[in-house]
Amino acid sequence: MPKSVKAVIGLSLGLVTLLTLLISAFAWPTSELEPRSLPLVVAGPEAAVTQIESQLAANAGDDAFEITAVADREEAVEAIEDREAYGAIISTSSIHRVAGSQGPEFLVASAASANVAQQLTQMATAMGAETGTQPQVTDVVASAEDDPRGIVFGASALPLVIGGIMAGAITSLVLTRTRDRVAAAFLIAVGGGLAMTAVVQGWLGALEGSYLANAGVVALGILAVALPIIGLRHLIGPAGVGIVALLILLVGNPLSGITSAPEMVPFGWLGQLMPPGAAGSALRGFSFFDGAGTTVPLIVLVCWAGFGLLLTVLPHREKGSAEDAEAGRTERDLDAVAR
Repeated sequence: MPKSVKAVIGLSLGLVTLLTLLISAFAWPTSELEPRSLPLVVAGPEAAVTQIESQLAANAGDDAFEITAVADREEAVEAIEDREAYGAIISTSSIHRVAGSQGPEFLVASAASANVAQQLTQMATAMGAETGTQPQVTDVVASAEDDPRGIVFGASALPLVIGGIMAGAITSLVLTRTRDRVAAAFLIAVGGGLAMTAVVQGWLGALEGSYLANAGVVALGILAVALPIIGLRHLIGPAGVGIVALLILLVGNPLSGITSAPEMVPFGWLGQLMPPGAAGSALRGFSFFDGAGTTVPLIVLVCWAGFGLLLTVLPHREKGSAEDAEAGRTERDLDAVAR
């Protein structure tokens, strides 16, 4: 078989495989959306709390919710605002009710997850139909007024990921020296953070809170993707660009849970240990919850960025090192001539 034919077949098979991986990575988590130990609090008398827990288990399964009992409505609201729970059920003091009486109050937080808030609202309706009561649903931490269902917020996740990949990949391909790539990545991250936040928050109104804090999270998210690409490119060569880019695109982004919640997607915990999921959680915290629940996501982002930066100072033997050295000598010679 001619080499040209083998090359065509090999390239075609490779791209078909990549496309298959892409559709699988993005479609599979969406098809498996369901609560997985989703944090929920229940307030009320012990007997009423037990009854609600039994109803939840019967309707959604034993492992769907991680339920914590609290004393009253105030504690339930505090748990939601501190991002310790996605919602709450506030039971009335009477367990036995007549048809048409007031049922339990469901507290939701569409800012934490519009998807979860919708599911809890549907659950309230179903439980009301079963008991003949009229549950009340209260959104205690609402999404931005211009983005009530969080669609724009969720859609901004992919551009952030692409921005980080582009910053790392393009600088690695265009610039010769590693230190120049790192400097360019920082400039791109700062500029990209300010620009992207201006669009999402200032123009589209999908974010709230401090503009600079939100821009800082976006910038750190870009660096958490770009610097590992640059670092691995420095260490092992051009293959490093593809390794990190595919890892972030095929694993980190689909499992991030930004459009739903980490507890709603398979392996959502893994997505929170990668830049897309961590950036999304940190951005929610600063935008809607006064910084609550942002410590761990920020640590994750700093670790990714720091790891990438560390790789850039390690010795390397890839072909580009000779090119870097030659570029450095050429620059020094030009400086000498200029003087």
